[in-house]
Amino acid sequence: MAQVNLLSQPRVVVFAALLLHSLEMVLAIDYSSALSKSILFYEAQRSGRLPATQRATWRGDSGLQDGIAQGVDLQGGYYDAGDNVKFGLPMAFTITMLSWSTIEYGHQIANNGQLEYTLEAIKWGTDYLLKAHPEPNVLFGEVGDGFSDHNCWQRPEDMSTPRQAYKIDTSNPGSDLAGETASAMAAASIVFKASNNGYSNLLLSHAKQLFTFADTYRGKYDSSIRIAQKFYASSSGYADELLWAAMWLYQATGDEYYLKYVADNAQSLGGTGWSMREFSWDVKYAGVQVLASKVLMQGQGGKYTNTLRAYQFKAEYFLCACLQKNNGAQVQRTPGGLMYVRAWNNMQYVTTASFLLTVYSDYLSSTRQQLQCSGSYGVDPSELLSLARSQVANNIQWFW
Repeated sequence: MAQVNLLSQPRVVVFAALLLHSLEMVLAIDYSSALSKSILFYEAQRSGRLPATQRATWRGDSGLQDGIAQGVDLQGGYYDAGDNVKFGLPMAFTITMLSWSTIEYGHQIANNGQLEYTLEAIKWGTDYLLKAHPEPNVLFGEVGDGFSDHNCWQRPEDMSTPRQAYKIDTSNPGSDLAGETASAMAAASIVFKASNNGYSNLLLSHAKQLFTFADTYRGKYDSSIRIAQKFYASSSGYADELLWAAMWLYQATGDEYYLKYVADNAQSLGGTGWSMREFSWDVKYAGVQVLASKVLMQGQGGKYTNTLRAYQFKAEYFLCACLQKNNGAQVQRTPGGLMYVRAWNNMQYVTTASFLLTVYSDYLSSTRQQLQCSGSYGVDPSELLSLARSQVANNIQWFW
């Protein structure tokens, strides 16, 4: 059974707060408070030697020997949930999405006094990911044993369970893990470009190496780090992460090489083939499709315009499914109106869908376009935002 990822669960509120244009709207829910508490949660999930500025003062240093037996310093990063394992794939996705949220809504975060804390949350993650990538073709993807850990409920400060570190390399590849980590570093490089250019460049250098590693030595990470299979199995494979990483590297660099990769591999890697009703730590296609649509709507498609339109068609399938305006399959709803993907940890799928609805609403509004759904006239961007707001309200009420 997959573990509940509490790094995903706070995202329910983090993204909820980030994706609203006005956090001061007159509603019963205090989105500013939800935002601040969500960011604070990341501090409570920290592993490693804690800084003097730590606000979650009930936490102490932990995991200080992580990686020592393997000859690498793997202090830091985030614990996955109420357990003490550090799982690389969902952690990297968390950093990618926190960075995307900041890229799109940094102004709103700053207006609510949370930008400094958000940047610290991102950097705590990327500092660890840099340590986990000590060589171009080596990436550590897990610290700790989920089986023994889950049999022993204890504070991270008191850990007595094994802390073995597991890696991928050229003989034991993991394109999904390497691709998602490249995405996290590329997205974060955009966030830090203005405030810490040297760090931004360092992240970008690692992102490029990881993308090359992921693309050159292809394979699923859970075939190499088998202990992860019962917790974060890569059900979708690695093709989506290769496209996702290339798209984020294009966003970070503007280098046509990466856009060409997304276009040239649109069919072979499934970017224009898969019609999605899910966006998650495992399945990135809808995110790729929305980012490709952004490039198109910003007028940057050039000779890749036709392929990007194919990506956009699939992005709008996902969004229309969320709105229940497809002729075919829809994203189901509960009787109370909450989107429903599956029983296990459903809120993470609601959160990520709400985020894509919101950013796409913005992209449409900025270009004065409408969403095109099957058998209907154009859908106004406000309808996407309205659905996202309804899901956010459900999320926060459920969480609190």
